[in-house]
Amino acid sequence: MKFFVDTADIDMIRDLDAKGMVDGVTTNPSIIAKSGRDFIEVIKEICDIVDGPVSAEVTATDAEGMIAEGKKLAEIAPNVAIKVPLTWDGLTACRALTRDGHMVNVTLCFSANQALLAAKAGATFVSPFVGRIDDMAYDGMDLIAEIKQIYDNYPALETEILVASVRTINHVRQAALIGADVATVPPQVLQSLAKHPLTDAGLEAFLADWQKTGQSI
Repeated sequence: MKFFVDTADIDMIRDLDAKGMVDGVTTNPSIIAKSGRDFIEVIKEICDIVDGPVSAEVTATDAEGMIAEGKKLAEIAPNVAIKVPLTWDGLTACRALTRDGHMVNVTLCFSANQALLAAKAGATFVSPFVGRIDDMAYDGMDLIAEIKQIYDNYPALETEILVASVRTINHVRQAALIGADVATVPPQVLQSLAKHPLTDAGLEAFLADWQKTGQSI
């Protein structure tokens, strides 16, 4: 499973990329706004660091506007994935942009039916929001399993499942068990994947035993 980092923090992206943990990056207007920087400038800087897809979201809500903004975003770098919402206008824009050879990430997916439409429109990625579904007292990972089954039923559908709104390490584990293609993960969740109390306890014991020998490497 590929890891996309859900952040616009340049230093964090550099650090995680140096560890080989970044296959791509996702951003949205909210994330960019928190950085306090120019949108285009931030996307370009991220694209210079990361070789994989970098999702940059349109802000228009009509198909014509999304297509125009998408083409502008695609000019930033060849690895930009244009992010459009899962609406009829978004699907129209997705179809047009993918036909022009651009990567498209269809976001704000909350049902298997929507995911099927995104694939039919030629989306490179579809982004189901598991955390937000959990907030509604449903299990967001059930949606991932449904989409996976539908896509597997029809091999001609090439859209990758990009699990979004990931909030816990269990979301990541379950996404991998189901066989999702990508999880877009906040840096703090990605870092937490390496943590386990038995690892810490084992390391502490090993170091204590080694110190007793009086040796050094």
